[in-house]
Amino acid sequence: MTKYIFVTGGVTSSLGKGIISASLAKLLQARGYRVTIQKFDPYINIDPGTLNPYEHGECFVTEDGAETDLDLGHYERFLNTPTSQANNITTGRIYQNVINKERHGDYLGKTVQVIPHITDEIKHNMRILGDSGNYDIVITELGGTVGDIESLPFIEAVRQFKWEEGANNAIVIHLTLIPFLAAAGELKTKPTQHSVKTLLEYGIQPDILVCRTEHRISPDIRKKIALFCNVNVNAVIESIDASSIYSVPLLMMKENLDKTVLSKLKLPTKNEPDMESWKDFLGRLKNPTSEVKIGLVGKYVELPDAYKSINEAFIHAGAKNECKVRIEYIPSETIYADNVKEKLGHLNGVLVAPGFGSRGVEGKVDAIKYVRENNIPFFGICLGMQCSVIEFGRNVLGLTNANTTEIDEHTPYPVINMMEEQKNITAKGGTMRLGAYPCDIKKGTKAYSAYGKTHISERHRHRYEFNNAYLKQYEEAGLMASGINPESNLVEIVELKNHPFFVGSQFHPELKSTVANPHPLFVKFVAAAIEQAKKKTS
Repeated sequence: MTKYIFVTGGVTSSLGKGIISASLAKLLQARGYRVTIQKFDPYINIDPGTLNPYEHGECFVTEDGAETDLDLGHYERFLNTPTSQANNITTGRIYQNVINKERHGDYLGKTVQVIPHITDEIKHNMRILGDSGNYDIVITELGGTVGDIESLPFIEAVRQFKWEEGANNAIVIHLTLIPFLAAAGELKTKPTQHSVKTLLEYGIQPDILVCRTEHRISPDIRKKIALFCNVNVNAVIESIDASSIYSVPLLMMKENLDKTVLSKLKLPTKNEPDMESWKDFLGRLKNPTSEVKIGLVGKYVELPDAYKSINEAFIHAGAKNECKVRIEYIPSETIYADNVKEKLGHLNGVLVAPGFGSRGVEGKVDAIKYVRENNIPFFGICLGMQCSVIEFGRNVLGLTNANTTEIDEHTPYPVINMMEEQKNITAKGGTMRLGAYPCDIKKGTKAYSAYGKTHISERHRHRYEFNNAYLKQYEEAGLMASGINPESNLVEIVELKNHPFFVGSQFHPELKSTVANPHPLFVKFVAAAIEQAKKKTS
């Protein structure tokens, strides 16, 4: 029988429910349990696909093409197992499902209400992964903060769910904040007490409290929290600020979070968690033997969460190379032909990031021209790859004003274009190639030396493609298609032959990078940046 763990948040948002959920899941997985995590988001968008990255950080794409919350990226990076459409549900999707059922007559003339219809739909979605038979434990993270109007139906659904499943089959972990007041020189438990009181008003008694704090929590404070919040003192878990999110599983292991959870769920603590490979990764992460500076050229650089998966992929690849990767965020709108050397000349590598729309594209093109001509390692992802095609067309092939039809519908040289069958689709999200697609890699290429195999699968999120009408022209001039989709013949990877590292991918490699399996293209790119750094110092 599948057991369920619900993770709620109190006091303030951004306490790290996703990291705590992923860390707990990692520890349970390391004990031999089959674990997955799902995220329930209280906003009314159907998914985060149409949200501005400034609004919600990056949009994470799963193997099956679901556009999801960035927390699913944490789940995959920690657990090294793919998530799916079923792992991320929003209020919007819940209401859409209920309204569709009502229109189909499923409720037989009943008045459709939040209770029981909305809460039943939420509970149904909570059980989908558990009912699959693939998991021993399902962790469900509830977005938002207890007390928010938006999250009330989810909290009520958890209350009902816990009651239906029985005491030892579903538990609630409440993540809260113990602030330190500098003026008083002490930690304060009152916000936590109020947060738990709010939960109790909704009929939920948390089983475990995880307390975020900047300072160690004394035994006396633990006892006080336990007393006021009706939990065992060993169920008050300290979550102190860590230098890296990847340290959190080991901190939680030290606090016995996994043992406490298993005892509450009446599950055997059969094996101690096998965290040796995780500790090895952390050792390499914290003790680098070299350092590189890589420029991330993008249009959302003011908010690093907009490129969360890219940042994490650099951490994984850096650890693999025993190298500290320092990312320098460069807004693409600030790059021009006359200042590009000043902006990029000191870097050991440049990644041109994905994005949508025309803002900042010319800056990306200028950046790529500079790194191509000056043999600086370059990695382009999605729009970054497309910009490398535009730059090469304009400056090497002489195709003046070559462009993507996303930006210039009337360009004389549409080197990047939309596929014919997508041109008539108007619904947002309906026109994109989303999720995993196969790719065949040519031997003897940089892509092949990275992957070490000819057949791969990578995740996509884009509308526009390399225009194959120009492929022969490009390849004769030295920019080759080293990766091709075997079904549609679309170009997936381009690379320059005579360059230390110049690779562009139409797909998003960062989405598949995990602690256990750093992405090979990022690993090779960081290795090329290390070589570039050596050249500069020699």
